[in-house]
Amino acid sequence: MRRRLGLSQETDNSGNEINMSPLIDIVFILLIFFVVTTVFVDDPGVEINKPRATSANEVEKNSILLGVTSNGEVYYGGKNIGVDGVRTVVSVMLSNDPDLPVVIQGDESATHGLIMKVTDAAQMAGAKSVYSATAK
Repeated sequence: MRRRLGLSQETDNSGNEINMSPLIDIVFILLIFFVVTTVFVDDPGVEINKPRATSANEVEKNSILLGVTSNGEVYYGGKNIGVDGVRTVVSVMLSNDPDLPVVIQGDESATHGLIMKVTDAAQMAGAKSVYSATAK
C-alpha cells in the first residue's frame, strides 16, 4: 500500500545535502599539481646593478645564476663561493641536467677580468652555454 504525504507531515531533507569531500580532494590534487610543476628560479642572493644592452635576448630555460659583485665576490644561491667555487657548483648542477645554461649577473662596476675568470671556470666545468645578464 502506498502512503501519501500530507501537507502537515515533515519531509526528510537529509538526502538533499551536497557532499563536499570530492570537491576538497580535487582542490588538493590541483594544488599539488601546481606546486610540483612550478619552476623555481634560484637568484644569486645579492643585489647586482646589471649593465644595459640593446641586443639582449631572453633565456627561456632554467639556468644556473651566478652573481659577480663590484667587490670581486662571486655568489650562488646567496652564498659567497668565490671564483674557485664556480667550477664545483656548475659541475654539480650540470650533473642533473647537462644542458643547463650558466647566466653570469655581473655588476656594472665589476672588473672584466673577474667576469672572464668566472666564465672560464663555468666552461671548464662543462657548461655548453654561458651568458651575461643585462638589464632591460
